Amino acid sequence: MPIQDLRVIQLIDSLEPGGAERMAVTIANSLVEEATFSGIVVTRLEGSLKDSISSNVDYLYLKKKQIFDFRALIRLRMFVKKNKISIVHAHGSSYFFAVLLKFITPSIKIFWHDHLGNRVKNDKANFFIKKVSCFFSGVFTVNQELKEWAIDHLNTSNIHFIPNFIEEKAIEKAITCLKGTEGKRIVLLANLRKPKNHFLALEAFVSSEIAALGWTMHFIGKDNLDDYSIHLKQKIEAENLVNTVYIYGSCNDVQHILNQANVGLLTSTYEGFPVTLLEYGRANIFVICSNVGYCSQIIKNHETGITFETGNVKELEFVFRSLPNNIHSSSILADNLNTFVEENFSEKIIVNKLVFSYLNKL
Repeated sequence: MPIQDLRVIQLIDSLEPGGAERMAVTIANSLVEEATFSGIVVTRLEGSLKDSISSNVDYLYLKKKQIFDFRALIRLRMFVKKNKISIVHAHGSSYFFAVLLKFITPSIKIFWHDHLGNRVKNDKANFFIKKVSCFFSGVFTVNQELKEWAIDHLNTSNIHFIPNFIEEKAIEKAITCLKGTEGKRIVLLANLRKPKNHFLALEAFVSSEIAALGWTMHFIGKDNLDDYSIHLKQKIEAENLVNTVYIYGSCNDVQHILNQANVGLLTSTYEGFPVTLLEYGRANIFVICSNVGYCSQIIKNHETGITFETGNVKELEFVFRSLPNNIHSSSILADNLNTFVEENFSEKIIVNKLVFSYLNKL
């Protein structure tokens, strides 16, 4: 039964596929059973994740055109007033619009959710968040490092580490069919951009020579058609890998895709808490992961998967080379990860933590 007078919106700048965006949708969907009102407000840009929003979640798109968009702010205020919203859960950079809203709607409580994996190394970009953090009723971080940074730098004492999670009944239609031979597919689920380091995956795949044994690699994630994307495609062509390395773009049928895969890969140079690892775990596939952010707390080396030092192509090459001879042990590690994810990152456990934090400030 929904909790009386718990009326919450998730505020996010975009619905293009990404970690923060996916969590905003996931939380909004999950709160339907817990809150009197659960909504999601998108400030700047819609995207394919809109299709994943539950029909029971109230939705508003503000069409914000500039940083100080007064009309968009008034539309948000009207929505908040009409639906008697008490909690604004702002994800990532949307905190700025939430603070503007609080200036004209003082009764709201802002909870800021920090998803940025390299925040501690990007101090210049943190100047403004430090100044306005006094308006936050609470802060959620996706790993312990971000929590420690928030404790040291933000003007609020109500700071919690809230792990990411995935919905038990996610909305998706089975569309994507992976190419390649069944039983020999490696999937990298990440948008095509620099921190995700697709080039490292490609280099290790080439040097391991497992393509000659029928293995294929599949890149799933938004393609911005920028320089990064162009150079990646040029590299694939130059290495004669057009029939072994495939780029699919943004896909919403993630679990369907992973059910066709055998290996889940993450090669990022930095991360906060990648939802991707939880999705790999639910799909019960073997995971190879760079040792960044919160990753090592999920992928424990030779226990729930294999980790390698960030940027170390030789280590990743070695793991790739061993794939054909370690089918049995890979299956055991996949089973271990599946159990670990189910026991520690279930929807119910994490949503209860969020609701408890909300209620403490009402």
